[in-house]
Order: sequence, then structure tokens, then C-alpha cells
Amino acid sequence: GLDMLSATDGWAVGGMEQAVIVRYDGRAYAFLNRCAHVSVELDWENGQFFDSARLYLICSTHGALYEPDSGYCVAGPCKGANLTAIAVRERDGAIFVEGVTE
Repeated sequence: GLDMLSATDGWAVGGMEQAVIVRYDGRAYAFLNRCAHVSVELDWENGQFFDSARLYLICSTHGALYEPDSGYCVAGPCKGANLTAIAVRERDGAIFVEGVTE
């Protein structure tokens, strides 16, 4: 399962369900690593989730762009949909995963 992670930029972690954990504007956010359009993993390279401008999370399959703080899709085939959020909290520089917030 998901327990404690140290915070840097982005990870694909987990067992049966992969999670994306990113730091954006100094805060950690987590989502299931599953595009809202087609159930494929987002990362274009292991642990790489941001577009080249580092403004949006990008799906490697169809180029959908998601806001990294909300998971809202702003462009692409699933515009208006959301990634599945996972509640996280930070304490003493570590990120603790609390669960899916569907």
C-alpha cells in the first residue's frame, strides 16, 4: 500500500493502483495515475508528469492537460473531466496518503 513518501516532484507509486504525487506551488497533491479519457497511465517517462512549461500534468497518450492542484482537465479529449484525487497530508517533510476522495 501507500504509506510515507519524501517530497520532491512527482512519483508513480502503489500496488494495484498507481498514484501520481506532485508538488505544485509548494504543496503536495495526489491523483490516481489514470487518464480521465482512457484508463492509461499519465507519465510519459517513469515519474515524469508535467508538460514542458511545468504548468500542467500531461497524459502521454493523447496529450490531455490537467491542473496539478485540482486534477481538472483544461485541454484534450477529456476536457472538463477530473483525475481521481487522493487525499494527502504533509508532516515533517513527509507525505502521508490518506485515501481516494471520490
